[in-house]
Amino acid sequence: MEDFLIDYYLWIKAFHIISVIAWMAGMFYLPRLYIYHCDAEIGSVQSETFKIMERRLLRGIINPAMIMTFIFGSLLLAIPGIVDWSSGWIWTKLSMLFLMVGFHGQLSKWRKDFEADNNQKSSKYYRFANEFPTILTIIIVIMVVVKPF
Repeated sequence: MEDFLIDYYLWIKAFHIISVIAWMAGMFYLPRLYIYHCDAEIGSVQSETFKIMERRLLRGIINPAMIMTFIFGSLLLAIPGIVDWSSGWIWTKLSMLFLMVGFHGQLSKWRKDFEADNNQKSSKYYRFANEFPTILTIIIVIMVVVKPF
């Protein structure tokens, strides 16, 4: 298995990056849909359309992309010499990843609230929440590329 991982390192890395891009695209877009959904009247055609868009985005893109990110990321971690586990950058990166997964779960909860016509939050709240994955992504990329510590 180790030889396979080493031989296909660049392919695994490429698919990991592709998966991350898809996951983050969805994580950036779904809160934006919530912002617009707040302005739609409950029961309106627009509100029902947002529900469909949100469900399809989460189930069809965000969830599968997150799973693929974890699969390819785990494979990368299994390659000898890729990560120095005594370095601080990997632990910071994994901590930010943990927060990203928590935010993903929160997005899922909010989608269920909208689905049940039970959203209690304002569009301003979702505008603020929309910045959270951006901040996490910036930290993660810096940790992986620069490895500051």
